[in-house]
Amino acid sequence: MIRVNLDVMMAKRKMSLTELAEKVNITMANLSVLKTEKAKAIRFSTLDAICKALDCQPGDILEYIKE
Repeated sequence: MIRVNLDVMMAKRKMSLTELAEKVNITMANLSVLKTEKAKAIRFSTLDAICKALDCQPGDILEYIKE
């Protein structure tokens, strides 16, 4: 299982969902789907933009959990 820790990184950077959506140029609805772990996939370009906006690595956002 892949866990999305987007909310953790947003809290560390003190960034709201609205602010991140604007910086990444993604709709709040799509960002919310990713944040709540309901997304089935993420584009590398989106992941790249999120990492740039939050000044982090992909591993800070995505975590593999062994079931």
